[in-house]
Amino acid sequence: FFFFKQKTAYEMLRSLVGSEMCIRDRLIQMQQASRSDIDEEFEQQGPQHIDRLQELGINQSDIKKLVDAGFQTVESILFTAKKNLIIIKGLTEAKIDKIMEAATKLIPQGFTTAAQYYEVRQNILKITTGSKELDNLLGGGMESASITELFGEFRTGKTQICHTLCVACQLPKSKGGGEGKAMYIDTEGTFRPERLVEIAERFGLDGQEVLENVAFARAHNCDQQSKLLLQAAALMVEEKYSLLIVDSAMALYRTDFLGRGELSARQNHLGRFLRNLQKIADEFNVAVVITNQVMSQVDGTALFAGDAKKPIGGNIMAHASTTRLYLRKGRGESRICKIYDSPSLPESEATYAIGKGGIQDFND
Repeated sequence: FFFFKQKTAYEMLRSLVGSEMCIRDRLIQMQQASRSDIDEEFEQQGPQHIDRLQELGINQSDIKKLVDAGFQTVESILFTAKKNLIIIKGLTEAKIDKIMEAATKLIPQGFTTAAQYYEVRQNILKITTGSKELDNLLGGGMESASITELFGEFRTGKTQICHTLCVACQLPKSKGGGEGKAMYIDTEGTFRPERLVEIAERFGLDGQEVLENVAFARAHNCDQQSKLLLQAAALMVEEKYSLLIVDSAMALYRTDFLGRGELSARQNHLGRFLRNLQKIADEFNVAVVITNQVMSQVDGTALFAGDAKKPIGGNIMAHASTTRLYLRKGRGESRICKIYDSPSLPESEATYAIGKGGIQDFND
């Protein structure tokens, strides 16, 4: 009966399109139409391209100057202070005022009700870490439109979590993914594409396709690390990304800025970098995950503290990170993740392990 019904459906389709070749062409058209619908949905839900300013009377030449300065979306203009827009070569204060007015018409700014904001937050993604226990700790996974900081000493799984997320973010939303690509900024030389292939096998994804969906860049100094965010925004305008990783955020700052004499300059540079990360998270609704190193406390308080390690970066890092996760080694091959700071998650812990397929639940 099943074969008969399948055969009848095939014959009906063939009679509609005329030939077997037409059937194949029609299926290709349907796949392209489906992809077009996804792209159209991304354009509607995602950020508004800066070219839309032309609809409100902004000259194309002025828009090009903004793009050359690193502005790709209308949101990026609204998130930037006026004094930082005026310094763009070729744009006067009067032109900036006109641009800001047009941008405000496209994206109204001001107060809204908590109920309306609650509806907006329903679009927030939760990307699985690969461990159910860790996902439960995080309320479903790594949250989009925010910065999640992973800090801990070596061998606690920071980089392995990042690799697992690069694969998991490509999964359908129904399986804990973000249905988008991943972006990886490596500052320590620890990115390994072969790990992505192993993790992809665990999730039932094609390894080569997974690699094609991860944009990778190696940063060698703080200035390059910051400039990569401009390229990241340009890529995110063109395609759907759901994850941005910086591994690690502070490594280059520890070598490019030395001593107390450069501490102020370091923190100012770091503050701008983290602010630009938050802008990207807000503009494109991506989950931003950064790793951080730790240092040992050598003052008198270390004698009374249960754990003398603390994350580096000072208050600048502490205030910029939406959620801070402290990773440490547990018993045997287990690892422990603790909610160190979060606006919505209670202080609690979860145990996980590192396997061939990435992050997974720990089994005694």
